Amino acid sequence: MTSRAPAKRKRDTFHHGNLREALLEAAMAVLDQSGAEAVTIREVARRSGVSHAAPVNHFRDRTALLTAVAVRLFGDLETQIGEQLDRTETEPAAQVGAFALALVRYGLAHPFRYEFLWRRDLIDNSDDALERAMNRIYDRLIACIGEIGGNPQCDAHTVAIAFWSLAHGYVSMRINGNFEPIADTVSGKEREKAIVDLLLTALQF
Repeated sequence: MTSRAPAKRKRDTFHHGNLREALLEAAMAVLDQSGAEAVTIREVARRSGVSHAAPVNHFRDRTALLTAVAVRLFGDLETQIGEQLDRTETEPAAQVGAFALALVRYGLAHPFRYEFLWRRDLIDNSDDALERAMNRIYDRLIACIGEIGGNPQCDAHTVAIAFWSLAHGYVSMRINGNFEPIADTVSGKEREKAIVDLLLTALQF
């Protein structure tokens, strides 16, 4: 009598209680380790212990997966900004400065995540959840600036863009190794704090 080896059990593609969450966690782990280019459906499925076809039940393609990751990360950034503002005095100019510092510190702590957030070529820019997540952060900055009472030379959006651009430029240069984390030699402040304070003064806040 010929014995037959037991058939291999097909990989259970739905063994997770929440496969979508598992896929997102795996995607962020890959992102943190190797950057956005390394985040693929196949690699995320492998790390989640499912077949490479299983993610399609939650994310139709890589763009959809990365868009969901971006929504999650913008939510994390919003939380970090909120915590920084809560720890800062309520004086409006201080709140604007705290916003910029929170953005910088998030980027320095999570360089791959930060760089990915601005990769518009990798995500679905028409996604409603993504737009809402981004707008909540921007609207919070506009609200902080509005509390100051405005600048006689420009509107609140110009001020917001100036602050955001300054913070983004500095953190990007730091991530790329162009600037060293050296304190300002006159004030003794962290370089990013000295830059933010300088801009607040220049904008007459």
